Amino acid sequence: MKDLSSWSLKEKIGQLLICGFDGYEPTEGISELIKDYKLGGIIYFRRNIGTHQEVAALSAKLRSIAAEASDVPLTISIDQEGGMVSRIDGDIALMPGNMTVGATGSADYAYESARVSGVELRAMGINMNFAPCLDVNNNGSNPVIGVRSFGESPSLVAKLGRAAVEGYQAAGVSPCAKHFPGHGDTTADSHYEMPIVAHDGKRLDRVELVPFREAIKAEVDLIMTAHVMFPAYEPDGLPATLSSKVLTGLLREELGYDGIIITDCLEMNAISAGVGVAKGAVMALQAGADIVLVSHRLDRQKAAFDAIHAAVLSGELSEARIDASVERILRMKEKRKVEVSEASNASEWIACEAHLAVAREICEHAVTIVKNENGALPLRKNESALVIWPEVRENTEVIEVIEQELTLGKALAAYIGNVKEVVVGMEPTESEIAMALEESNGYSQIIVGTYNGSFSSGQTRLVQALLERNKTAPEHNRAAITVAMLRNPYDLQAFPEVDACIACYENRPAMLEAAAKAASGELIPSGVLPVTLALN
Repeated sequence: MKDLSSWSLKEKIGQLLICGFDGYEPTEGISELIKDYKLGGIIYFRRNIGTHQEVAALSAKLRSIAAEASDVPLTISIDQEGGMVSRIDGDIALMPGNMTVGATGSADYAYESARVSGVELRAMGINMNFAPCLDVNNNGSNPVIGVRSFGESPSLVAKLGRAAVEGYQAAGVSPCAKHFPGHGDTTADSHYEMPIVAHDGKRLDRVELVPFREAIKAEVDLIMTAHVMFPAYEPDGLPATLSSKVLTGLLREELGYDGIIITDCLEMNAISAGVGVAKGAVMALQAGADIVLVSHRLDRQKAAFDAIHAAVLSGELSEARIDASVERILRMKEKRKVEVSEASNASEWIACEAHLAVAREICEHAVTIVKNENGALPLRKNESALVIWPEVRENTEVIEVIEQELTLGKALAAYIGNVKEVVVGMEPTESEIAMALEESNGYSQIIVGTYNGSFSSGQTRLVQALLERNKTAPEHNRAAITVAMLRNPYDLQAFPEVDACIACYENRPAMLEAAAKAASGELIPSGVLPVTLALN
C-alpha cells in the first residue's frame, strides 16, 4: 500500500472519480483530466467502441498517458452486462443477459458467462465491469431494469449474482454489484426522474437486500448505489446515493461491507436535475461513497473535482474520509491492475469458438415456451410463415440501436424454408400496422416479434388487430399467431389471447438462433420463466 502522506490533496481526489469521453482516441479533455487532475478511472460507452483491436489500442494509449502522470494504475471500466445492455457487441463473444441466464437457473452458466466476458474485456484492457445487476425485478412495470435482472426470486438472483461476481473475479476483472439497495421494484427510471421504493424495512430485508448479502460474502470489489429513495432507511427524502443512513449505516455498518462504494452516474436526472452534479459528488462522499461516476460532460467532471477539493479545504469533507476511500481504491487497483502491454494478444482470446459456444449453449437452455395452444408450435415446415420484426430505431439510456444482420425471420428461414419478414418500428405507426396486416393476408402462421411491447401502444395495437381479424375470419382461414418476446417477458400480459408465446429475453444473434430452433421444433426448450405474468 502506498504511503498517502506524500500525496497532494489533488492526487487523492483524482482517484475518487471515474469519467468518460467521446471518441475512439483520447481527447484533449480526458488527457487533461488524467495528467492534471490525476484521474483514477475511465468509463467506456458505445461511443468509444470500434473493433476489439481498436478498443485494446485505446486502453493502451490511456494507460500510457496515465503512466506518464502517475505511478498509480488507471482503471478502465464499462457497462457490459450482457444481452441487451452491452456496449461492445460486434467482433466479440457476446454473452447473454441476466434474465436469459435466470431462465436457465444455472449458477454454472452465470459463472461461466461472467468469466468469459471478463477474459475478453481484460484482453481489451478493461479491468472493471459495472455488472452484475442484482436488482430483484418483481415489478412488471419497471422501465429500466427488466431483463437486466436475473428474475423476481431473491434467492435466484442471489445465487446467480454471486456466481457472476466470482466469474468476473476469476478473469481478473472487478465486478460491481448494482443498484444498491435495489432498483427492481420501481416504476420510474432514475435516468429521467427520482424513483421511490416505499416498502418497509422487513420487506426490503427479505427481498432487495438478499442478493447484495451474497455478493458481499463473495467479496465483490464494488457496489454501485441507486438513485432511488427508500423512506424506510432515509426519511429525509435523499436518494440512496446521497444518504449516509443507506451507505454508511446500512451498507457499511449493518451489512459489513468494506469494499468500494461507487455512485451510479451523477449526470442522471435523479441527481443532476436535483442537487446537481458538483454538490452531489460532495454529498455522496459525505454519505460514504468512495468513487463518484461522472460519465459525459467535461465541465461537470471538472466541477465535481473542484467541489470536492473546496469541500475538503473548508472542512465540509475531512481528508481522513478521502484517505479511507483512496486506500480501498488502491487495494483494488493492485489486485486487478493491467499492464500497458497486456492487451497485445487480444485477438487470441476474443470471439474464439469456445467462448461463442458458451453463449449458444446458454441461449438454447434459456429460450422459453410460455404458451402453446391450437398447434401453433412447432411451426409447420410445409407452410409459409410471416415474421413481423420490430426494428429499434432510436437510442435511449437503456435501449440502443443495434446494428446486426440477423433477424428472427432470417434465423427461422434456415429451419422452415419459406419465410417472409416485414419490418415495423418499435412504436409502429398506423400506416405500418396497416401494412403489416395487408402483408399478413393469406398466411396461416404469423410470428410477431415484440420489443418491450407492454410499454408500446403501437405494438399492442398491431397484435390486437391480428387477433381481431382472426375472430371474424372463417375457421379455415385463421392464422396461428405466435409472439416472440425479444426483450421484456411481460409483453404477453398485453395480449394473452395469442396462440403461442416464446420468451427470448433479448434479440441478440445467439438467442435468435435458439428461438428459431425452438419455434421450428429443432430444439426442445427447457427455459423456465424467472418472473410471474399476470394473465387473465
